[in-house]
Amino acid sequence: MSKGVTTITDAEFETEVLKAEQPVLVYFWASWCGPCQLMSPLMNLAANTYSDRLKVVKIEVDPNPVTVKQYQVEGVPALRLIHGDKILASTEGVIGKDKLISLLDMHLNSN
Repeated sequence: MSKGVTTITDAEFETEVLKAEQPVLVYFWASWCGPCQLMSPLMNLAANTYSDRLKVVKIEVDPNPVTVKQYQVEGVPALRLIHGDKILASTEGVIGKDKLISLLDMHLNSN
């Protein structure tokens, strides 16, 4: 059973992402970002479909500048697939369901 998408802040990033046992899909978003609204259902899909081997978190860019800078987020929506301190994959801008599934399958099936 999936826990769904967890909302985190800069202060929680190390515990929730860097110290997680499984890979973490970090979704960077903003309340003023129209395209981000299109990505939200995909984040829920990823959280439910890959719940056995992936954690999905979302972090709002404006109140969390430390993480945004650290992961060089230049536009939203943005995704970073992170395992430990390593970035496995990175995207910026809206991506479709097929591209998201392909990206996750490529990295999660090799772990």
